[in-house]
Amino acid sequence: MNKLPHCETLLLNLDGGVLHVTLNRPESRNAMSLAMVGELRATLEAVRHEPNVRALVLRGAGGHFCSGGDIKDMAGARARGGDAYRELNRAFGALLEEAQAAPQVLVAVLEGAVLGGGFGLACVSDVAIAASGARFGLPETTLGILPAQIAPFVVRRIGLTQARRLALTAARFDGFDALRLGLVHYCEHDDAALQQRLDETLAQIRQCAPQANAQTKALLLASEREALGPLLDRAAEQFAAAVTGAEGVEGTMAFVQKRKPKWAQ
Repeated sequence: MNKLPHCETLLLNLDGGVLHVTLNRPESRNAMSLAMVGELRATLEAVRHEPNVRALVLRGAGGHFCSGGDIKDMAGARARGGDAYRELNRAFGALLEEAQAAPQVLVAVLEGAVLGGGFGLACVSDVAIAASGARFGLPETTLGILPAQIAPFVVRRIGLTQARRLALTAARFDGFDALRLGLVHYCEHDDAALQQRLDETLAQIRQCAPQANAQTKALLLASEREALGPLLDRAAEQFAAAVTGAEGVEGTMAFVQKRKPKWAQ
């Protein structure tokens, strides 16, 4: 496996095929600095071609997920002019693109502040588990700025109608509302229930073949942008290759022999 990057703003722990990535700037409620963006992108790149890493769990230290962009970074960019602001903003958008496209299952555990950039990260997760007391929101317009890189991902996650309401009012809402909106998949009342739900989700992921999961995720994402006919043609080719490939053969034999496939053991 590629060596994981040295990080100043993240805690990384690889355990049983799951890479736990913790945003670790609790003094700022894990505000998204440019350094953190770079370290997250480097981490995603390090595991992109590692089939033994089955899932990524993203959460925040100190009881908060992420309070949004780091205002200090924006202040520092002011002296360098418009290009610096543009590059700073676009780097976060690139992170969202790369996180969404990661071949692993991305699980977000959402507690405390889930604002701005943190909201965007929640929108690119494959499975989102929220604490009932988490506070979600898009506060950018209250600062006189735009949720520029986040907006497309929010629209795809919860739909244009709700995205317009939330972005144009900066309304705050809790985990129950996030569940109702379809932003998250689960809402749990306490820490024990949150951990139990995470454990159950990871156990479910381990039942799935890694390559089949990666290709399925890519197929689902492609369905948003590709024409149906060519997409189905390519999917048929992938299906035929999968049936006769190592995972397909192992999965079929395990079913016939009434045992768990190797990836689930």
